[in-house]
Amino acid sequence: MSASSRSIWSLAWRESRTARRRLLLYMSSISLGVAALVAIDSFSANIIQSVKDQSRALMGGDVSFNSNKPLPPAVDSLFDSLSRKGVSFARVTTFPSMAVVPRTTGTRFVQVRGVTDNYPFYGKIITEPAGRWPLLQQGANAIVDPSLLASLNARVGDTLRLNFGTFTIVATIKDVPGAAGIAEMLGPRVFIPAKYIAETQLLVFGSIAERTVLAKLPPGVDPDKFIKPLKPRLDQQQVRSRTVTQSEMATADAIENLSDFIGIVGLVALLLGGIGVASGVRAFVARKIDTVAVLRCLGASSGQVLSMYVAQAAVMGLAGAAAGAALGVAVQFALPRVLTEILPIDVQVSLVPSAVLTGLAVGGWIALIFALRPLLALRNVSPLQTLRRDTDAEVLRMRWTDVPRTVVNVALVLSVVLIALTRARTPMQGLWMSGATGFAILSLGASAALLSWAARKGLRTGWPYVVRQGVANLYRPGNQTRAVILALGFGAFLVSTLYLVQNNLLRRFTTTAAESRGNVIFFDVQQDQAAGLDSIVRSNGHEVVQTAPVVTMRIAAINGKKVSDMKPIAPGQRGRAMWALRREFRSTFRDKPAASETIVAGKWFDSKSLKVATDTGEISLEEGIAKELNVKLGDVVAWNVQGVEIPTRITSLRKVVWTRFEPNFFVVFAPPLLEAAPKQYLLLAQVKDPAAVTLVQREVVNRYPNISSIDLTAIKRTVDRIVSRVSIAIRFMALFSLAVAIPVLFSAVSATRRARIREGVLLKTLGATRGQIARILLAEYSLLGVLGGLTGMVLSILGAWAVVRYIFKTPFAPALVPIAGIAVAIVGLTLLIGLLAGRDVFRETPIAALRDV
Repeated sequence: MSASSRSIWSLAWRESRTARRRLLLYMSSISLGVAALVAIDSFSANIIQSVKDQSRALMGGDVSFNSNKPLPPAVDSLFDSLSRKGVSFARVTTFPSMAVVPRTTGTRFVQVRGVTDNYPFYGKIITEPAGRWPLLQQGANAIVDPSLLASLNARVGDTLRLNFGTFTIVATIKDVPGAAGIAEMLGPRVFIPAKYIAETQLLVFGSIAERTVLAKLPPGVDPDKFIKPLKPRLDQQQVRSRTVTQSEMATADAIENLSDFIGIVGLVALLLGGIGVASGVRAFVARKIDTVAVLRCLGASSGQVLSMYVAQAAVMGLAGAAAGAALGVAVQFALPRVLTEILPIDVQVSLVPSAVLTGLAVGGWIALIFALRPLLALRNVSPLQTLRRDTDAEVLRMRWTDVPRTVVNVALVLSVVLIALTRARTPMQGLWMSGATGFAILSLGASAALLSWAARKGLRTGWPYVVRQGVANLYRPGNQTRAVILALGFGAFLVSTLYLVQNNLLRRFTTTAAESRGNVIFFDVQQDQAAGLDSIVRSNGHEVVQTAPVVTMRIAAINGKKVSDMKPIAPGQRGRAMWALRREFRSTFRDKPAASETIVAGKWFDSKSLKVATDTGEISLEEGIAKELNVKLGDVVAWNVQGVEIPTRITSLRKVVWTRFEPNFFVVFAPPLLEAAPKQYLLLAQVKDPAAVTLVQREVVNRYPNISSIDLTAIKRTVDRIVSRVSIAIRFMALFSLAVAIPVLFSAVSATRRARIREGVLLKTLGATRGQIARILLAEYSLLGVLGGLTGMVLSILGAWAVVRYIFKTPFAPALVPIAGIAVAIVGLTLLIGLLAGRDVFRETPIAALRDV
């Protein structure tokens, strides 16, 4: 290091003694943004690593094969041949049932899992009492979720009845491979030996069941290479397959999507912190004008002075980023305790140096590049400033043609774009993100310019003096209009956008759940049981809301081309999705649309189709499945209905509200087409008294043990609980964003503190009272708060619309009253911070004005 460099660092260190605390305070605006980036990146890396370490335990095998119908003989033969080559197989059959504990007469909807004795191949099953899993295969035993014992007032050792099967509860489950899915959220899990499934007599025609076969491969065999030659044969038999690698990637993608969404909030908070740094450093620079002028008199060049203060800003910016990184690490280690019940794996938390270093680098660079722009103004301070004193605005003003300023501006823009590109999943997302950020900043800047112009043109001499003075402050030289509105509007934009996204997403669940007409649904109802079930419900004084027939079927051909002749399409390519072509459809027939459906194209069945079956019948498709199948009105779809091929023509498309707790279907047929087909029924009932739900369920189970039922009120409570958790998470992010905005706003107000104090004491010298000065500040900050809040509100509506419409693909409805409340709160916050920052104006005496003359 040269002597000149050492002297600059030494001088920078000595000179910073009087301003370290203040400069560090300005740089702290960056800390929360860095904390968010470090916490999210670190925790996401921990989860992904834990998924990789536990992926086999999560699945229970190397490869899983799934089908919602009995495995065809050809697939069983394939598995037998693979067994002779050293591949081991374990089987799991999952199906719903009503569980009854005779001792307490309690009933509960459950998810039954019939497992073979070698399940699982990987992972450890923990029971309470410990070590009871081997007992499962030693007789007609059951191991259940603890919640089942609590809901049925049962205990270990009780008898559990599943239709015609009777089992002894030998333990409860504490941990088992595989995450509990949506089905398990509806009902507790019950594990029984696979050999006793037949005794329950629950798997009859039309029953809902998922057959899973787990494979354990010989050592050294790659799962993806193993499954590749088998996939065509499995696809032909409608058997789905997934390797442990694919499962790992799917879980990692879900985690990365979540971290990306939250990371965007952190990125915007980081940029908001950068704005706070720029405003704070501008205030810092204004304080240092006299010091710089003295240094210039002592022979320091403008370059040396600039280097000295850039060094100070870099060190303090790095300190602020380091504080944010430390906070982010603390949050990272606290997150698993908060998310224990949500995450499907045990997350091993460890320090992620790359995330910490990235946070330090990004935070330090953002602090430096935003600080560099106001620091460049120090080059304009001449030695003459020690003899005569211009206003801060005049001293710090830079020309638009100033080359260093242009270079810094370009570097700042490129930095934002580069950071957005590194945070986004695709380059296009990064460009959109940076473009949206730039649009928001330009809009706020334009609003500030408009306010200054309107204040200048609209000022009237007839207004009270304090109002005229407050309005004049918006356009006078060195005004803070742009800085305050930028900080204020950006914070309001971020908070309001988060609220609107939350409101629109959660409104879908809360509104549609409230609109549901029934609260108990019965399914697996056989044809000869429908009338008896209807009688039970009505005889107890309850309402039968809807009875829907259910017919299972598959697509045979579309417009004359067989499904077997159709080729898979690549992701994003236009064509017919194979999952939709090969899935088993559970369809219904009725003479009019349901309350949860709206015709969006075509017409409902004509009168002839409702009376007589024609050669080519009429069907109505849900618009989403029609898009997946790439079909339109008038296309002919042939269906394989349990061995009988039925040709149909699409005559209408429907929009279905799937979130309503009612029977909804992809495909609806004209009644004459399916009336003679083998079918089951769904029955939706309205039981107004919650206590009566259990009584009705018990009576139905006693008479028809195979019929399962779900209390939708319990599901609504589960949805409400999930919605509440999501609301808390989003509100936390909103408060986090507001916490970032507060120091940024303080920095913006501090940028003109010296000019404000000078103006205040001059007004006092001329006879102004403290009350008049307070009202001047009140008028100025009221206008700033109103415009900043309104601009942020408008931008938030546009931003939330884009997120909800194009990312979540749902209708958008602005919640004007709540975001207006947020705007009012922002105005109040502006007034509070403005008046707090103006305390020095009240404290200074008129003699201070005479010292500066």
